Amino acid sequence: MSEFTVWAPEAKRVRLRLPHGADHEMRAGRNGWWKVELPGAGLDYSFVLDDDEQALPDPRSMWQPFGVHGPSRVYDHSAFTWTDGSWTGRQLPGSILYELHVGTFTPEGTFDAAIGKLDHLVELGVDMIELLPVNAFNGEHNWGYDGACWFAPHEPYGGPDGLKRLVDAAHARGLGVILDVVYNHFGPSGAYAPLFAPYLSDRNTPWGQAVNLDGPHSDGVRRFIIDSILMWLRDYHVDGLRLDAVHALPDTRAVHLLEEIAVEVETLSVHLGRPLSLIAESDLNDPRLITPREAGGFGLHAQWNDDAHHALHTLLTGEQQGYYGDFGSMECLAEVLRGAFFHTGTWSSFRHRQHGRPVDQRTPGHRFVAYLQNHDQIGNRATGDRLSMSVSPAMLRVGATLLMTSPFTPMLFMGEEWAATTPWQYFTSHPEPELATAVSTGRRREFAAHGWSSSEVPDPQDRQTFVRSRLDWAELDKPEHRQMYDFYRRLIVLRKSRPELSDPHLFAVDVRHGDRFLVLRRGGCLVAANLADKPQRVTLPGVARRVLLATGEGVTVQRDRIELPAETAAIVAL
Repeated sequence: MSEFTVWAPEAKRVRLRLPHGADHEMRAGRNGWWKVELPGAGLDYSFVLDDDEQALPDPRSMWQPFGVHGPSRVYDHSAFTWTDGSWTGRQLPGSILYELHVGTFTPEGTFDAAIGKLDHLVELGVDMIELLPVNAFNGEHNWGYDGACWFAPHEPYGGPDGLKRLVDAAHARGLGVILDVVYNHFGPSGAYAPLFAPYLSDRNTPWGQAVNLDGPHSDGVRRFIIDSILMWLRDYHVDGLRLDAVHALPDTRAVHLLEEIAVEVETLSVHLGRPLSLIAESDLNDPRLITPREAGGFGLHAQWNDDAHHALHTLLTGEQQGYYGDFGSMECLAEVLRGAFFHTGTWSSFRHRQHGRPVDQRTPGHRFVAYLQNHDQIGNRATGDRLSMSVSPAMLRVGATLLMTSPFTPMLFMGEEWAATTPWQYFTSHPEPELATAVSTGRRREFAAHGWSSSEVPDPQDRQTFVRSRLDWAELDKPEHRQMYDFYRRLIVLRKSRPELSDPHLFAVDVRHGDRFLVLRRGGCLVAANLADKPQRVTLPGVARRVLLATGEGVTVQRDRIELPAETAAIVAL
């Protein structure tokens, strides 16, 4: 006997449609749930609402083998054979993250192909991979933020079993897996859930209508989101989730959805006996997200820190347009290293208002994920150019050194470790002509306002935009790229061998700076960085015993002074 259920609180009639047009009336139950039990039902099914004859996929479908517009397929989580029974999890504190997009990480663009590159990541020294969203979206390739089915992995990537094979293989190699998930809006095509229930509110996000978290029937919407979250963590064995754009989750309830999620994930973590991490993306600079619930916060484990990115990016590149306007000084970087945020209730020229809130110095720095590059900061540039196309290899090594010796949780973007030259551009594959045209036109219009001609901005719908964004693994065989990769490996080894280099205590961070140079004290280590285009002699707050790692040749130390060639950094032991 098979049981089918669906939540449709405002429907007057719901039918289950099986292959060949066979319909079965469903019974209305409590709280808007409909149910029917059938003997020996087939694998594929759809729902039909009221008197409309359109067959709709299950909003909670776990498998969409024919795409987001096709029927759903029954999926049995218990049928997969896991081999990670001894896996006890990977905690976020002390870890190094590696963000990757399944579709462009390998030429094949599948979960199984990604397995073939996991040994590379182990050799590099990262601890957890962070997958860009993998839930089903319309079309073949996409960043993943247009997801339509919040319970089903994308079929062209390998579907449910493919994702499980990747997680299982990662755990076998000691790698944790973080999954990026989007609950602030539905994708523009194939999202049928709002036809079943009031999943959407009358408010908007930059990407579409906001989700109904506090209006009528919002109990069911919140349950929908929380059940999806618990499914990824429990049934796919992932070790954490990165929650996309939580500032676009408007919720006026006394208990915010994020706190409710934190409570349920903590309960699951205790039950499973392994750590489960929740990482927020937010542009609010609000430390309440990562403040423990017993201290009045939401209880999430970490959040992305764009201020750290902006402080480093502007110093490395000299760019100060748009939201970079307030950044670009050594003082700014020093403030970020000491306090995580730059905007802490201070004036933001980009927003034309005060922004942010100070971080309590007792907050551990590992609750802030920092990066030189990520999918947004590369892909949302007009041509998707990486940092390696803007700065010298020497400056890339300086930036990596400052990132890896900061008190934060470092994250790399795929290919960064060898200074990949392939761009990572904004790409879509919407099959609907009107939507495709709107996306392409909107992208050109967006950058035309910043002085870019339409010919310079890649067309998201052009398949070559997607193809160009694939990593070129052959670059690793070229000396200049192998040298960068070897440097990243040595830097990561050093970070993990010296506990003071990953010490998360913000109150213990001491920063001194001058004209394009900075000295960061990390316990018994000093990090000295010269970002100038000329050599500099820098006085150290202590007597250096030896150089542990230098980003280039020519670094010399004489007691409390260090000679740094242009665009060079060094880590020294006191």
